[in-house]
Amino acid sequence: MFSKKKDLLFYLIFFAFLLFLMTPYGLGTKAKLTQGLTYVTSKLFPPKINDQDERVVLSSYNVAFEGINNAEDINLASLKGKIVFINHWATWCSPCRAEMPSLNRLYADYKDKVTFVFLTTDSKKDVEKYYTNKGFDFPTYSLKSHIPQQISSNTIPATFILDKEGKVSLEEYGPEDWNSDKVRATLDELLAE
Repeated sequence: MFSKKKDLLFYLIFFAFLLFLMTPYGLGTKAKLTQGLTYVTSKLFPPKINDQDERVVLSSYNVAFEGINNAEDINLASLKGKIVFINHWATWCSPCRAEMPSLNRLYADYKDKVTFVFLTTDSKKDVEKYYTNKGFDFPTYSLKSHIPQQISSNTIPATFILDKEGKVSLEEYGPEDWNSDKVRATLDELLAE
């Protein structure tokens, strides 16, 4: 009898929690829970740089980005010779929101060494509102042209780091702790190549 009551209580709490996550208050809670989970998984399974011979060449570098926040319009071809950090995200995406604080810390330290491209399909208004509320000011773009399959994603967040030759040296799907020592060492390694 006790076991059935305990099981029933567990399921009631579990479903109440799920319902809470679907309320307007749930988005921030989901982001915080995801942030904690991301921190743990990043420690266990940090992003790994691809070996030189495993890096993928893009089918085209003629990719136009329209600057919508803290950014001028650019073309990916003009960024060859630089390390490029591309992050696909959206303001409504809880996992994206979860990784933003770590991205903010990484961006603060590497913005003069690495070119950051935050890609979104959100409107300029939505991005500015989100950034204002959170105190972020990332260089954010929308696509003006087709993006090569090698750096395209149907899921967000998705992050690609291109080496100085423009090859995909790292690709990561899902939230990550981008401010980790491992990621910083990876960027430093790419910068030294």
